[in-house]
Amino acid sequence: MAWREKISEKVYDEAETTAKLAALLPKWSLKDGWIRRTYKTSGWKGTLMAVNTIAHLAEAAWHHPDLNVSYAFVTVKLQNHAAKGITDKDFELAQKIEEVLMWQPAADEHSALEGTPEDPRFKYLKYD
Repeated sequence: MAWREKISEKVYDEAETTAKLAALLPKWSLKDGWIRRTYKTSGWKGTLMAVNTIAHLAEAAWHHPDLNVSYAFVTVKLQNHAAKGITDKDFELAQKIEEVLMWQPAADEHSALEGTPEDPRFKYLKYD
């Protein structure tokens, strides 16, 4: 398939979207036709790290979110512009963003990676 070739995608209605978010992405919500989530950071450095991570995932997926970027948070908004609604692309990218941003090696007791120290000088993302 050529990269500009348009394909028909299932657009989820509000009830389907809400149900799918509850099952797959409980920290995400539907508002004004977009699925969205706000990630809190410890300041500008953490915000930029989160934004760059999201940007890499979005570019690799070739599906681009709208971002609201501030000093200590970044809000991710996803909607399939071509389909004019929420599609599997939105859910899949949201899941990948959630997986990567919320990953903590210290949560895995078998990991050789220790994770970011609890010291506030090193914290950059506020995990839920």
